[in-house]
Amino acid sequence: MNKEQNNEMEDELRSEYDFAQMEGGVRGKYVERYRSGTNLVWLAPDVASAFPNEEAVNEALRMLINVAQRYHSNT
Repeated sequence: MNKEQNNEMEDELRSEYDFAQMEGGVRGKYVERYRSGTNLVWLAPDVASAFPNEEAVNEALRMLINVAQRYHSNT
């Protein structure tokens, strides 16, 4: 059985959106700005399994910061 396929896409864009006239598009133009503005950190699976949620991770890190600051102030 041969089925005819309609490979033409219907053009639903308005005529004022003529992308053929656009110049200067750069892929990944803002990627460095995005990366510098985010502090997303991936935890290793063994570390992640020790914490039930992000609040627990933050609480543990705050306690560690507190201990480290006390240690450095005593030395």
